[in-house]
Amino acid sequence: MSSVRLDAVSKRYGDHVAVRDISLDIAQGEFLVLLGPSGCGKTTTLRMIAGFIEPSGGRIFFGNRDVTELPPYRRNTGLVFQGYALFPHLSVFENVAFGLKMRKLAPAEVERRVQEALRLVRLEGLGERMPRQLSGGQQQRVALARALVIEPEILLLDEPLSNLDAKLRNEVRVEIRQLQRRLGLTTVMVTHDQEEALSVADRLAVMKDGEVQQIGSQRQLYNAPRNGFVADFIGRSNFFAGAVTAPARFRTESGLEIAVAGAASGERLLAVRPERIRLGPANGGANAFCGTVEFVSYLGATTEYAVRLMSGDLVAVEMHNVRPEASAVHEVGAAVEIAWDPEACQLIA
Repeated sequence: MSSVRLDAVSKRYGDHVAVRDISLDIAQGEFLVLLGPSGCGKTTTLRMIAGFIEPSGGRIFFGNRDVTELPPYRRNTGLVFQGYALFPHLSVFENVAFGLKMRKLAPAEVERRVQEALRLVRLEGLGERMPRQLSGGQQQRVALARALVIEPEILLLDEPLSNLDAKLRNEVRVEIRQLQRRLGLTTVMVTHDQEEALSVADRLAVMKDGEVQQIGSQRQLYNAPRNGFVADFIGRSNFFAGAVTAPARFRTESGLEIAVAGAASGERLLAVRPERIRLGPANGGANAFCGTVEFVSYLGATTEYAVRLMSGDLVAVEMHNVRPEASAVHEVGAAVEIAWDPEACQLIA
């Protein structure tokens, strides 16, 4: 196992900068997720760590070892691709054993390590099957076993669950996280799925346009986003543009006066999470506004409302259905009142 350090790593293709001066410190045994939209540079960063793409600038270290110029086969990383990349003409056993045979290990050692890897991913007894005889989840486990069997220093996961259906994706990501913790493997995963990232990571690095916008735990990024992009990409937010006009007061461009929990003066963006907003009588509380329901979406555990305020702002509200039989149901067109506490306001410079 090893730590990973990226020191001002960049990648350029002509005039296009795919990754710009990324510096990351990934602790030994940590699970770091590179999260961002398509084209943000996260996969390019992962492939530079793996050695498949040569950086245009900067250095990459595994522990104290500079691996920047080493080819992939000398970095001892295990890589799981988005499309599994299994050999269709080889059995499960042969797929998992491929890397070991390339390293010219003795047949008895190959047998032992392949069987152990298949046991780790719960595929015992399936070694003779062909990939086409497996489900998508089983194929993903074969790809994971193939990455683990070489006993890598670093495990790299490139959108590993994107080809699975929603239910299977949830199951496999739990298995990957449990396995990573049990083995203590330093792991870097790329995904654009925020729920997936939030469920497995020790820390997240949110990327946009080839740059890291913010690094931190799930709670840090959700509760204290550095900018509007992070606030919008990690969870959902209602945004209000405006300025702090007085101590603990924020005036939006649409004319709303919002009470906030302490703020400096200056132009700001204010964000409020939908689950922090109450729908119903405000009973004289702070930040109470009248509006009309424009859309209702029942999602089982929650109901989401889109409320158009008299100011013209459209506000998303998420209500938990703790007691569905007692939950108030507001139909489209209903006049309602919403409210939130000053502490629910996130001020973003």
